[in-house]
Amino acid sequence: MPPVPPMPSSPPPAPPDPLRAAAVGLLNLSGLGLGYVLLRRWFLAAACWAATAVLLLVALPADPDGVPAGALAGYIVVLLLAAAHGAFTALRTRLTWPSRAPLALALGVLLLAVPTAGTLWYRDAREEAVQQALLDRLHRADETVTAAGRHSFITSRSDYRDALDVYRDLAVHHAGSRAAGQVPDSLRAYYRTVGAPYASGDYCGAIEPLKYLRTVPQSLPENRLGSLAQWPDDRLATSLYACGATALSGDGEGWVEHFGDLLGTFPDSGPAAKVAPAVESAVARAQKDVGGKAPCTAVERLRELNTRALTLSNSAGGSAAQLTASAGRAKRSGDAGAYDCGIDQYKDGQFSAAQKTMEDYAARAKGAKRDRARKIAIGAEVAQTVPAAGKKLPTTASGGGISVTVKNDSPDDITVLYTGPVTGSFTLKGCGNCRAYSFADTIRIGFKPCDDSGKNYPRRTISLPVGTTYFVHKPNGTSTATPASDTAKIRSGYIYTECAYTTRTFGN
Repeated sequence: MPPVPPMPSSPPPAPPDPLRAAAVGLLNLSGLGLGYVLLRRWFLAAACWAATAVLLLVALPADPDGVPAGALAGYIVVLLLAAAHGAFTALRTRLTWPSRAPLALALGVLLLAVPTAGTLWYRDAREEAVQQALLDRLHRADETVTAAGRHSFITSRSDYRDALDVYRDLAVHHAGSRAAGQVPDSLRAYYRTVGAPYASGDYCGAIEPLKYLRTVPQSLPENRLGSLAQWPDDRLATSLYACGATALSGDGEGWVEHFGDLLGTFPDSGPAAKVAPAVESAVARAQKDVGGKAPCTAVERLRELNTRALTLSNSAGGSAAQLTASAGRAKRSGDAGAYDCGIDQYKDGQFSAAQKTMEDYAARAKGAKRDRARKIAIGAEVAQTVPAAGKKLPTTASGGGISVTVKNDSPDDITVLYTGPVTGSFTLKGCGNCRAYSFADTIRIGFKPCDDSGKNYPRRTISLPVGTTYFVHKPNGTSTATPASDTAKIRSGYIYTECAYTTRTFGN
């Protein structure tokens, strides 16, 4: 009896079946490792499950940036290797279930819908994540604007710019997003927040924010802004006028700048038309104030208005003629008001200031006031040396019934100033053989200038009325001699001689 062949340790390999190999490969491409399950390769199936689990951990929840490229590439490589290896293994290995390769192939084709559906779902989830991220950016920008509105514009300017950068990026580079659709509402809130000082009536504080808002169209196309592009214009024009008018009425300096900006930027606006009348009103008020309690302040104001109105007229366009006319009125009124200012200074004992004011006025003016201004200037100069002389304002009276002869006992040409019932001045040539006295000479007992009958003193005789007349004798030219003074009480029935002399200071 022939020997019995031994039993094989494992079933013989199945005949090669390309259809079965294709079915296992497709099943492994699903990412679920089902091809290995049908081949009972549990370790390899678990490896596929692990790879899919890692991908899900990395990909979920969906991120706007998507799955990292390295992780996705690695997973695809794993799927391709699993499909190739599974197909190669199944070529000679029977399936546990289903036993027929066509059914397994149909199942593999059907299960390819899993990664396809997953990809489509993830794309939608990622798109939603992108939308949410853009909405979060918009929300943070809105919160930045709200917080910035609680502080001054200067402090918050950079925050406003940052928020505007976000709005611009959303509107321009993410135009189809839900966040971009909400940008118009955010921009309206943005304009209201930045321009809040105007709404609260702080017109001076509104100028810089409104100027800033006029630059926004440089960052965002006007078709994205709509009516907001012109939103600041009327408000800025109103603010420039209101702030300038406040400064003008309060004697501030900023009105020229604000009115200049208004006339240059919005020359045809309603507020611009109010500028020239406002300046004219300021001139009229200052003219009226010349007759008030502070004429010098009014004169200074008129001169300031003259200068600044002329400056403003250079950029005023259609208002230039009106402003130039107002400037001219201010100058004429200021020049005329100097007379009242000089009188006020004299009455207040500001004799040096009164002298200069009246001398300047007399140099420009004509008529009777000029003559009195000269008298007051003389009286003010005398009062600087003899304060008692400034108790009464000089008049234009002249002459009198009493002769007073003034001699010059000084080597210098001198000017004799006098004030009292009448006021005037004249000059005397220097005495050729006379000298300036020292202080010690003037306090010596028996000191009598003009007492040398052998000298031919330059002299002049004037007529004065009864009363007290104050004299000051001051050297002319570059002499450093100190002016001398005298107080003469003139009475009728006498002939008076007044001696003019000068004293020298120590070291001279």
